[in-house]
Amino acid sequence: MVAVARVAMVGTRSMDAAFISGLHVYATLAEPGHFSALEVVLLLVGMAISLVLFFWRFGPILRTIFRSKKDTDFTLHPIGRRVWDFFWEVLCQGKVIRQRPLPGLAHAFVFWGFLAFALVSLNHIANAVGLGFLNPASYIGNFYFLFAAIWALLVAVSITALFVRRFFVRPIWLGKKVSYESGVIAFLIFLLMVSYLGAFFVDASGTAVKFLWWTHTLTLLVFLPLIPHTKHLHLVISPFTVFLKRDGFSKIPPLNGDEDFGLVAGKDVTQLISLQVYSCVECGRCTEHCPASNTGKVLNPKEIILGTRSYLNEFGPASETSLLTDTREVPPTDSTAKYMSMEAAFECTTCGSCEYQCPVGIQHLPIIIGLRRGATNTGAWEDIHGTKLFLALEKQGNALGLSATERDKFIQKQAFPIFDGTQEYCLWLGCMGGYDPKGREIIADFARVMQHLGTTFGVLKKEKCTGDPARRLGNDLVFQTMAEFGLKAFETAKVQKVVAICPHCVRTISNDWREYGIAPEIEHHSEFMARHKDRLPKQNSGESIVYHDPCYLGRYRDVYEEPREIVSMTGKLVEAPRSHERSFCCGAGGGLAFLGEESGERVSHVRAAELAGTGAQVVGTACPFCNTMFRDALSAMGEAPPQLLDIAQLAARALPASEIRTGEQ
Repeated sequence: MVAVARVAMVGTRSMDAAFISGLHVYATLAEPGHFSALEVVLLLVGMAISLVLFFWRFGPILRTIFRSKKDTDFTLHPIGRRVWDFFWEVLCQGKVIRQRPLPGLAHAFVFWGFLAFALVSLNHIANAVGLGFLNPASYIGNFYFLFAAIWALLVAVSITALFVRRFFVRPIWLGKKVSYESGVIAFLIFLLMVSYLGAFFVDASGTAVKFLWWTHTLTLLVFLPLIPHTKHLHLVISPFTVFLKRDGFSKIPPLNGDEDFGLVAGKDVTQLISLQVYSCVECGRCTEHCPASNTGKVLNPKEIILGTRSYLNEFGPASETSLLTDTREVPPTDSTAKYMSMEAAFECTTCGSCEYQCPVGIQHLPIIIGLRRGATNTGAWEDIHGTKLFLALEKQGNALGLSATERDKFIQKQAFPIFDGTQEYCLWLGCMGGYDPKGREIIADFARVMQHLGTTFGVLKKEKCTGDPARRLGNDLVFQTMAEFGLKAFETAKVQKVVAICPHCVRTISNDWREYGIAPEIEHHSEFMARHKDRLPKQNSGESIVYHDPCYLGRYRDVYEEPREIVSMTGKLVEAPRSHERSFCCGAGGGLAFLGEESGERVSHVRAAELAGTGAQVVGTACPFCNTMFRDALSAMGEAPPQLLDIAQLAARALPASEIRTGEQ
């Protein structure tokens, strides 16, 4: 028995040694050593068919893009920023991973695996015609094939995980309809990786190596023509989309001539827009973070992009057919027309979440605002509240429709000096700071902070709205009037530096006014106070304060830490569940603060409930629009809602009593 056991043990060890020896032998990629003339002909014919089928669909897409209207304002400058965006967003997959870490990393592994496989695939085909350049027997070739094998394993695991997520987990943001094309593509990618890895475990002289080689080759030939027929077209064109996107966040292009009214029909769709809509990967990140989509409204930013793509496929880039439809005329079964409705376009708060999240360089806001422009400038959009707003801006010069004498009375009451060119700063009041009671309180407190710091300032004798709501709602004529008046007022008063409490004013003056001239340097009051924080009194009350990131200060201006520095000086900072670049909108942007009641849940109520849910005693804001939206929302919550204060009011609370005035604002 012992002898038998010893023999068995020796036999087992011999088998293990043989197995290990076999693995050592086959640890080099096995490739066929010879191809018959028939095999070469079949390969060349297959490649030709695959390429023809690819360009059969890709050709019309390219023609649509190139036949679209030229972007007259497009420039490659600054080229350095474009190169960096390409490196970070495409090669590093920075946005993909940062915004959705686990699925993002899986996508990144697939992308990086494809990059690693570029040489492998070229060598794979070249071997059949005797032009192979990577020899598995060489050190370089063997190293690279093993390197690619690691990526093949990562890709196989990642694509399996993504398949499970899409077809079994099925996050609602991916869409209710399951795309079986995605399943086919996932299977082909998995088969490519498995057929490659299998070549490490077969003898190069056996028949199995030919089977694996042809399996890999046929999978490649089938995969290629499927790309332009599916969302995986982004593999080809999204790198160009990222590199060529407009410089700057939510940059609205200028209209070109008297006949340009915005995005009215297919003939108005530009080349950049066409390129972007064909790049959409349908990941649903824009929908996931859209305040309209999250509160039961029609607007779905993903469907706006896909709807524009469907329009181009059906009507082409020279069509006169309207891009937007009237909701009342939309058949219940026509979801595309529903999402491309007038109602959907005017539900956007322009918060920028969609554009910020997009991993393939799609700039949603210029498209949505372009659609609004087309509807507003041609008179197709009819809205009582919108008409009232535009008339108020034209006649009274402010969005609230109040007489300018109301602003004059406030200035006199606060004894604000008129800017005469000798002061350091021009304090911009804006519509909310000059006319809204709560906004006036914020302005008054911020003025006291400036006085405490010894900063000289004055206000303009005459000031009109920046035109922000008109700009976002697509009324270019009213916006131009506001911008030209403001630029002239600054020039006449010889203003060099401006500070404002409203992020919307800061954005519009610093960016949107550039179509008509260059405004003085402007900053938000959070930036001003943070810069002088060492000279501001610190009086930590011990109160917990949850800070709300305004969209136009955070995503638009990338200002996140400055307001928090002020909050931390006066209390205990609490973070909301959605904060920083993921902050949820208050619902006021895009002119919606003036358009009446919303359908579905109110965005402001959803956000206010989230802020109150942190248990904080105070809700801190840095935008008068956010403040006014939350004022109503918190009041509707019932007894003892959190106190609502702007960061200027928080800072002013710590000022010496001798510097605090009392009285009605």
